[in-house]
Amino acid sequence: MTAAAPTSPTTHPSRRENVSRAALALGAGVLVAMALPPWGFWPLAFVGVVLFDVALGDDPARGRRFLLGWLFGAGWMFVGMGWMIQLTGPGYVVAGVIFGGYHSVAAGLAPGGPWRILGRPALHTLAEALRFSFPFGGVPLASMGIAQVGGPFAPVVGVGGVILLTWIVFQLGTLMSVMWASRDRLSRPPTSILVWSMSAAVVGVITLSFVAPDGRPTGDTLTIAAVQGGGEQGTSALDVPSIVVTERHLEATAGIEPDPELDLVVWPENTIDVVTFESSDIAQSIVDEAARLDVPISVGLTEDVVIDGRRRFTNAQVVVTPDGEITSRYDKVRRVPFGEYVPLRSVLERISSAVDRVGDAVPGTTPAILELPSGEKLATVISWEIFFGGRVREGVELGANAVINPTNGASYTGTIVQTQQVASSRLRAIESGRWVVQVAPTGFTAFVDPDGTVVQRTAQSEQRVLIQEIEMRTGFTWYTSLGDAPFIVALIGAALVSMYFGGRFGWLTRRSRA
Repeated sequence: MTAAAPTSPTTHPSRRENVSRAALALGAGVLVAMALPPWGFWPLAFVGVVLFDVALGDDPARGRRFLLGWLFGAGWMFVGMGWMIQLTGPGYVVAGVIFGGYHSVAAGLAPGGPWRILGRPALHTLAEALRFSFPFGGVPLASMGIAQVGGPFAPVVGVGGVILLTWIVFQLGTLMSVMWASRDRLSRPPTSILVWSMSAAVVGVITLSFVAPDGRPTGDTLTIAAVQGGGEQGTSALDVPSIVVTERHLEATAGIEPDPELDLVVWPENTIDVVTFESSDIAQSIVDEAARLDVPISVGLTEDVVIDGRRRFTNAQVVVTPDGEITSRYDKVRRVPFGEYVPLRSVLERISSAVDRVGDAVPGTTPAILELPSGEKLATVISWEIFFGGRVREGVELGANAVINPTNGASYTGTIVQTQQVASSRLRAIESGRWVVQVAPTGFTAFVDPDGTVVQRTAQSEQRVLIQEIEMRTGFTWYTSLGDAPFIVALIGAALVSMYFGGRFGWLTRRSRA
């Protein structure tokens, strides 16, 4: 590969060069997307970042940086978030434009010259951190962390979560590009100082990730049966009556043989849809199965509620004991925009009646944890919440010994969401040092160990029960103790330093290249 020739702000590149750079930036974004499940493998993300830095060049004009940054982000987001078309076509377009815009701003603000070694990785990582939280609470799918969970750098999330792992990818990719394109200046400051300093920082973080604490076993175990009722993918509650879903899971549960070693049965999200669960016939069926197996059953249920004269619904996971008591309940806190509520509903209702198909879930207010009658605590993140590291972290801080992720991806065709969710469960396992149990009505249901290894996983649409003995664990990883804030602050500092020196002393770096 031959790197594009550096272009100073005073040089006007040809139209052909502009088109080539634009195509390279767009293709670089697509390569990052192709590193994501279900398509690619982790090295493609590094190739994408290297090519993006090559497309930007050494010191391009600011306007061109904005354009190339947007093309990079758009190539990444429009492919990696293709699942969103099934949720909301207009929302998919808007999200792609906005999130591509985050990388446009990052590229525009990052300095050229040697200080890009510090600035570009920091600013593009901050663009991803912003995407994880804004707007509408964030959309943390198609992330660098998800793309890297199968690679050798995944343990970094135990130190600083997905944000630190994202920085590793951008920093290494930028360093590789600079060391190739600017090898004639590697012995001159500030290029040499920045290259060696950032290389040392990357090596230091990776080294720390292999010696950092990852929790410890309590000495106790829990044997869990994760129930997947099966059924066709690409269906919604309007296509398949909720009672059919419930009956499939009752049928699968009925196939579990009583076993004194069994401690808990877990059903997926939304497998029961009733007005009031406790007084329903379905509740009695669950109690009967719990009594037959002599273990509690944790079920995902949707209940209708009326608030201020408007019909809404709750999305909860409860623990039902063999004697019929509900001993613990968690209501989903983070709702799916355009799936469980409609942002700016009053405005969008004037544009399209399609928003009427989306109900309004009542957000939960309780901590992300369920407690079993035997005393074990399970960090509980429902569906969408598994993509947010902070939700699992909250449960672990409250003493959770393992994590459960009841989910429902039955409405999505293909496997983009499902495979990215398994990858997110793997990230949460490493971040927290806990086993993660993901259970879905039509797939994928999986057990993930604290190292992020998928120990068992179902196929799509099949009816199957996975049974696994998991280790109860305690203790904190550094990410559990620190969260994201220290790393975001450090990235902001690095970005500001690069922008200050790259702008204020740009004349010095340009003179050293002369």
